[in-house]
This record gives sequence, structure tokens and C-alpha cells, in this order.
Amino acid sequence: MVNFTIEGIRSLMDRPTNVRNMSVIAHVDHGKSTLTDYLLARAGIISSGKAGKARATDTRSDEQERGITIKSTAISLYGTLPEEEDLKDIPGQAPVGKDFLINLIDSPGHVDFSSEVTAALRVTDGALVVVDTVEGVCVQTESVLQQALSERIKPVVIINKVDRALLELQVSKEDLYQSFSRTIEHVNVIISPYLDEALGDVQIYPEKGNVAFGSGLHGWAFTIRQFAVRYAKKFGVDRNKMMARLWGDNYFNPATKKWTHQNHTHDGKQLERAFNQLILDPIFKIFAAVMNSKKDEISNLLENLDIKLATQDQDKEGKQLLKAIMRTFLPAADCLLEMIILHLPSPVTAQKYRVDTLYEGPPDDEAATSIRNCNPNGPLMLYVSKMVPTSDKDRFYAFGRVFSGTVRSGIKVRIQGPNYIPGKKEDLFIKAIQHTVLMMGRKVVPIDDMPAGNIVGVVGIDQFLLKSGTISTSDTAHNLKVMKFSVMPVVQRSVAVKNAHDLPKLVEGLKRLSKSDPCVLTMTNNSGEYIIAGTGELHLEICLKDLEEDHAGVPLNLSDPVVHQYRETVSAQSSITALSKSPNKHNRLYMVAEPMVKELSQTIEAGNISPRDDFKARARILADDFGWDITDARKIWAFGPDTYSANLLVDQTKAVQYLQEIKDSVVSGFQWATREGPVAEEPMRSVRFNILDVTLHADAINRSGGQIIPTARRVLYAATLLAEPGILEPIFNVEIQAPEQAMGGVYGVLTRRRGQVYAAEQRPNTPLLNVKAYLPVAESFGFNADLRQATGGQAFAQSVFDHWEDLPGGSPLDPTTKLGQIVAEMRKRKGLKVEVPGVENYYDKL
Repeated sequence: MVNFTIEGIRSLMDRPTNVRNMSVIAHVDHGKSTLTDYLLARAGIISSGKAGKARATDTRSDEQERGITIKSTAISLYGTLPEEEDLKDIPGQAPVGKDFLINLIDSPGHVDFSSEVTAALRVTDGALVVVDTVEGVCVQTESVLQQALSERIKPVVIINKVDRALLELQVSKEDLYQSFSRTIEHVNVIISPYLDEALGDVQIYPEKGNVAFGSGLHGWAFTIRQFAVRYAKKFGVDRNKMMARLWGDNYFNPATKKWTHQNHTHDGKQLERAFNQLILDPIFKIFAAVMNSKKDEISNLLENLDIKLATQDQDKEGKQLLKAIMRTFLPAADCLLEMIILHLPSPVTAQKYRVDTLYEGPPDDEAATSIRNCNPNGPLMLYVSKMVPTSDKDRFYAFGRVFSGTVRSGIKVRIQGPNYIPGKKEDLFIKAIQHTVLMMGRKVVPIDDMPAGNIVGVVGIDQFLLKSGTISTSDTAHNLKVMKFSVMPVVQRSVAVKNAHDLPKLVEGLKRLSKSDPCVLTMTNNSGEYIIAGTGELHLEICLKDLEEDHAGVPLNLSDPVVHQYRETVSAQSSITALSKSPNKHNRLYMVAEPMVKELSQTIEAGNISPRDDFKARARILADDFGWDITDARKIWAFGPDTYSANLLVDQTKAVQYLQEIKDSVVSGFQWATREGPVAEEPMRSVRFNILDVTLHADAINRSGGQIIPTARRVLYAATLLAEPGILEPIFNVEIQAPEQAMGGVYGVLTRRRGQVYAAEQRPNTPLLNVKAYLPVAESFGFNADLRQATGGQAFAQSVFDHWEDLPGGSPLDPTTKLGQIVAEMRKRKGLKVEVPGVENYYDKL
């Protein structure tokens, strides 16, 4: 039975100190959706009998079939703290009463759906990080934790699947403690580079209660705080002192009734660590008694631990009885609720330190001040992080977070896309919001208004935003920053309709697909093919399935094989200055191309240097960290393609008349050229173009965009072809888990596919080895199936885009080399002439 009403939830929204916005993040199969079930069961949304099996936040049929989460799902829950005393332990502004609203987002763990995690993290303030006891911190755990910390999101951790360590691996208490300790240390190593003063210490400490241990499958979990509350009364000490004693090198001597830091007594007797003795010991005893069917021991334990089993559970045996006892003794929902409420920040606390990383405008303007104060009466500032299809798939809910003001049905708002610049009208729409809704998993509930600090669905603005953007009522408000994804759409496939009359439906379906997924790209190439790019094979498969079944609703033909994107680059400075004349011969552009250092390209792609930065501050970073001339660094005209990527256009001219008048035209040519390079019409990367000189006609009509844009493109192409062009291929970072006996098969598959192993280590107390390797995306198609076949299904791999690397094999301009043949195939596939046009096609000799 649902234990809250929508009216009750709406009244809690007006108390932002009692709101918690949080995401559940982890590696695939570490138990996020299973654990989330217990919170839903506690709120009465699903029955407690189904919790752990229902995976209620997996709302799609393919999620239930595959057993993985594909789309992040938001749901609002009501929670309460049992004791008034607990409220004192909440840092920051004190909450009003014991009732709390928890806006929870269950996110995917598979690497291919990382963009869903990014969209979820943007609208939340805290994260529950789930880590498998046996597998430990995996590649995706690391990736999502880093994403969370870069957004200034506070983590708490649950070490899940402890039942596996006890039942399958049968580890000792000390081994289990050491395993927990290693996992916590590993998480803290990932967190340590992100420490900053504004955020405070976000490392995790079991003795502070922000780490839980449990089993999602069996429905039990505990924190040290819960046991400290029990033992504080027994030992007659303060609860916080007890928490400190229950972790680390603390030992209790039952003979002398004293605490010590030494693990042995004066007469040499070995003492047991307090964590093992007071916390793990009763758990180990329950497991041993139940699994060995010792009924007398079980009844004694139940009596000593004051566990009262429900009537229907008393006749159970084996794992079913174990589950019932542990759920009654240490209910997972109690533990998770306590940790979320006590250790994750409210919007009031979080927005004070998050505003600097969220808002693009000045830190003291009206919008920034209102966000910082989480002011429901200030100007509306709402960030839309993704579009959620409605049940009929025709329209979309704009899913986002109200950072300031109050959003309500019918108000007129400014819809600012990612390319909006204050004072200009580009990428700006002024429209009324039709409705606001509360997202509740599969369902949505209409709600009249939503104040600052809450997560909302907005109806009626989907035709004005593609994927994300800012909604405001202030004329002077800047945008909230664009999200940076940890993955890139590098795997692509072309689609065509089986019946020609269905083509309009495919075009419309591609638009909807592009809107529905934060990280899918749809485009058309020169030969008229429609292309879909995804982050990996699985992501692409899901996108194509959604396109065929939902968005287009028509049968499709798919190209074979799956292909991937490359990037064009240069490896030296242009051998001579490139010159191109405008079609009317009145204007001349002189330019050279040169490579940028890898570190600078990575910094730009990470969003740490961007076109929206203050040009003086940006120039100082480029001069100090990358050795640029300070004058050049201040005269960057554009980043491209798509205004944020890692190619730069730099003005090195001296005293050229009318130069500013042609700037926009040259930048348009630069965006065009870097989006489709001269070698194979792939996007460019890591190239710096220097404008050395410009000769312009005195009459403005002779230097119009029609004259300058194609000329700029030609001179950029010429400069690239004169600078030893090359091709970059995408590389995956692959993490493989497999038992030792399967390692031969793992290395064999990697060797055949140009994989490079850079780390291999054994997980302590387990038979599993972790192998990390770099694998070219070109070699990754069918990799998982190949790996399973070579290892008899014992190896499990996760691939995530890591970096770009030079593709070896000669010059891309020479068709006799291996690289030249790859370029020829790419050009043929795109419907271009097989031979790369020579520099003479773009270059005008003096």
C-alpha cells in the first residue's frame, strides 16, 4: 500500500531542506535496480515480497528480458527517520520535521549507456555508489564516480553482494574485513584528485556511517552507525565514540572489558578486531546455523538478537529462511534511507557549492544568486538534461531540475538551447509551458507547480529543444553549462527503409530517436544514406530497435558491417603557406595548419578550456601550461566543429583592414571544413589553423559571405593537405574479468584483434583476474562473442571509449599504402571519388 499522497509530496517540496535528489550509479550487474526495489517497497510502491526480483525501475520490456538497465528512470519516494535524535546528525541547515522527499534516479551500469548516467547526475546532488564485494571497483564504477565528482556530487557507498563472499567464497571474517577495506581505499583513491574546499571532504569512511555493507538479493544491509546505536546503550558510551571503535585497528578485550589498539593481550592471546567481533560475528553465526540446519542454534540466535520472524517465514528452510532472518535483522531499506538522509546533501546545501560549476554567467548576477540560495521566489532557472518519450512515443517530456524559482503550468518562459548567447536571438524561443508533471517510473503524475530544488517533467517544449537546454524567465540569465559525456558516438551503421513510401516515416523517426537519447547522432552522407552513430555495439542495437519499433514504426534494412568514425589530423606544420582566392579574385586568405599537443586536445574535449571562458584567463592557461604565445592565445577566433571540439582557428594577422567584417564568414568556413575534412570527409581533431594574412577588397559587396566562406574552406583544406595529414582511430579501454584458467583464451583474442594489455591483477581472495587492455574500436565488433567462445563463457568484458590514436600504415594520400586503402574504402562508402583530391584543387599559387 502506497504510504504517501501526491499532496503530501507537494507539501514536502516546499521544504527544500527535507528534499534529497540522488542517483544510483555503479558498474553493470552490481545490483543497483535490485537495491532500489527495497526503497520502493518501503514507500509502498511495490509489495515487499516482490522487492529484489521486480526491478521496478526497469520499465522497458527489453530491460526486463536482458536483465540490464538501459534508460535512467526517476521516481519520487517518501521516507522518514525513526528517531528525532537522528536529525542532529544532518550537516548544514536543519530539516523541518522527520519526513523526507527522496527524488531517486536509477541509472544504467553498462558503459554504452553512460550518457544516461551523465544526464541523471546533472539533476541530482548525491549518488549511491554500488560496488560488488567480489568484483570490486571496476572500470565503469571508476568512470561514473569521476563523472559524479566532476559535477560536485557527493557519494555514499554500499558494498553489495556480501552473501556471495559468505556462501560462495566462504571467506573468514578477517579476510572479509580486508576486502571491504581495500574496496573503500580504492574508492577514496578515485575521489582524492577531486577534493576542493567548496565541496569539502567527500571521501568515504565506514566509521562516519557513509558506507553500507549488504546483499541486494537477500534484502539486508547495515552501516556501522546502526550497530553503534545498539552497542552504545550496552556499553554505556556515546554513539559517535562507538562508531569510531567499530572500524579499523580497535580491539575489545572481553576479560578486562577494555578497548585497545593492540590485537593481543599481555599473556599473548589473540584478540578479535571489534568490527569482526561485534558486527560480522552475529552475521557469520546466522549464516552457519541456517546453512547447516542447526535449529536449536537458530532459535537461540533469534532470541539473543531479538529477531521476531513473521509467521509465514517460520517454516522456511535454507536460503529462504536465511533471507527472512537477515531481512528482519537488518532491513536494507532502513539502512539505505538512513544513509541517504543523513549523508547526502539537500538542494539548499548542494546548490551553494554547485552553482560555480553549473552556471555560465557571472557568479553574482540575479540568476546565480537565486540558484545559490535555492530561492523558490527568484527567476526560474531550470536545466533540461534529457527528453523522455511519452507512452505513445509521439511527444517528449523535458526532464530536468528546477535550480531556482518555481515552474508552473501556463507560464511564459525563455527556452535557451546550448548555443544561446545572452543578448542574441540565436537558439532562443519564448513559449508557454503547457503542463508540469512528476516522474514516477512508468507513470507520470500531473502537478500544478514545482519549486526550486526538485526534479520535474515539462510538457509542451519538446519541439524547441533537441536534447538539453536551459529554461528561464530572466532576460539576463546565462545558460546552465552543457553536459560533458564520458563516451562518444564512434560506432555507426546506415539504415534504409524496405518500402520506399515509408521514407518520410524514417526521417521523422530519426528526429525522434535523436531527441530521445542524449548521445546518439543521426546524419546523412553524400550518397544519401541515413546514418546512426552510437557509443558501442549494444547502444547501437538498442537505438536501431527503438527506431524500427517505436520512433519510425516501419521495417528497416541495416547496412553490414557496422563501421566506426575516424578523425582527420596533421602531424607537422604546413610545408608552405596556403593561399586561396575568392571566386571574384578580389580577396585572398593565407593560412597554415599545425598539430596541437595531445594534452591540449584532451583538455578542450574535457571542457576545461572552452569558447565561453574569459579570453584573458584562457590565454594565461594556454601560455603557462601549453607554451603558446600570449598574443596568439588571446586571438582565438573559434573552436570547431560544433563550437566545442578540439580544433582552433587563430588570428596571427597584423593591421588588416576590414578583418572583423569577415570574421563570421571565416568561422563558418572553419566549422564546415573541420566537420568534413579533405581526406575522407571525417571530422578533424587536434589541428590549429593560423591566419597569417588577408587581402580584402575595399567594397563590402565584394567580400560577402558567398565570397569568403568557400574560400576559407578551400584554404583550410589546402593547409591541411600541406601539413602531412593523418587519420586517428578511436580506442576502447577494455576491462576483462575471468578466472585464471581462461586467461589463455583472453590473451589469444586480444592479440588477434590488435589489443594491448597494460594491466593484469588478481582480485584478492577470489579466483578472478582483472585484465585491462586498449582495443581499437575497428577490432571490437563481435569481440564479446569471440571472447565468450574462446573462454567457454567464463570471461566478461566492458569496453569504454578512451582516446584517439594515430592509425599506422603510411600516408592517407597514397592509395598504395594500407592507410591509403582504408581511406579509399571510406570514400567509396560515402559515395565520393575514390582518389583524394590533390592540394592543387584548393591552393592558388602566388
